[in-house]
Amino acid sequence: MGLFATTAGAIRRVLARTREVMGGSLGGPLSGPLSAEVIDEIEGRLMRADVGPGATTAIIDELRASHRAGRFTGAGDTIEFLKQRLKQRLQAVDRSLLMAPDGPTVILMVGVNGSGKTTSLAKMAASFRSRGQSVIIAAADTYRAAAVSQLEIWADRLDVDIVKGAAGGDPAAVVFDAVTAARARGIDVLLIDTAGRLHTQRNLMRQLTKIRGVAAKKIAGAPHEVLLVLDATAGQNAIRQAEQFKAAVDVTGIFLAKLDGTAKGGIVVAIQDVLGIPVKLIGVGETPDDVETFEPDAFIEAMFEP
Repeated sequence: MGLFATTAGAIRRVLARTREVMGGSLGGPLSGPLSAEVIDEIEGRLMRADVGPGATTAIIDELRASHRAGRFTGAGDTIEFLKQRLKQRLQAVDRSLLMAPDGPTVILMVGVNGSGKTTSLAKMAASFRSRGQSVIIAAADTYRAAAVSQLEIWADRLDVDIVKGAAGGDPAAVVFDAVTAARARGIDVLLIDTAGRLHTQRNLMRQLTKIRGVAAKKIAGAPHEVLLVLDATAGQNAIRQAEQFKAAVDVTGIFLAKLDGTAKGGIVVAIQDVLGIPVKLIGVGETPDDVETFEPDAFIEAMFEP
């Protein structure tokens, strides 16, 4: 997409734990002839890496059929089969970040408490700023003073403007002011932080819908992206969160955070399988520079590197 880099070293580093489950550790079972027992082992490892029951069942069923037909002669064949089938499930999806043709681009960040949403927003702001684009942050999480304080610290560090409101005030009013300011100042990108809402709280989901509506009334096509920040360590629970957010605000993409702290990197496949929402960005560390474009082929290859 041109805005965020993809570096093989960073991807390999954050997938170290996933690779132990799904890639490197398969060298033992696959060092000999493929057997029913080895296929069972592979199935368990796919599940532990959170590839998901749907994708795992489909891949294992095909693997068993191919094994019965005598199509595999060694470990390399089996590993290549697994890589190709996983890659296929991630193809044919537009993962580019949608940008307004004439600006400002409005990006709404949503997600539950603790998902890494505010930090992910800061990473995006840093990336836009590093490419010479102007940024405003809207502190629309008015329910927690700590959330606003955290954003103020990031805004100061990154040298970007921030629009905030009164504690406990209407988040939609903050968004209104931020959109107005972005238009008046000719800003390139408006990043909107929202409260870390529990996906079971319907009234708070309605507030997200209201925020989205305010942006849409002020700028044609806004929000141009609604990025759901998911904590990779949450595994299948992240899928359930995403289903609720998708219904509330028409999520356009996933920012998958905290990949460096989990062995569940296969969740990217489950997200695509169940939700059809593209993973667009991934968090690969704690610093503002630690954000990468999600590239399926490089990601899957890194999962199987020794």
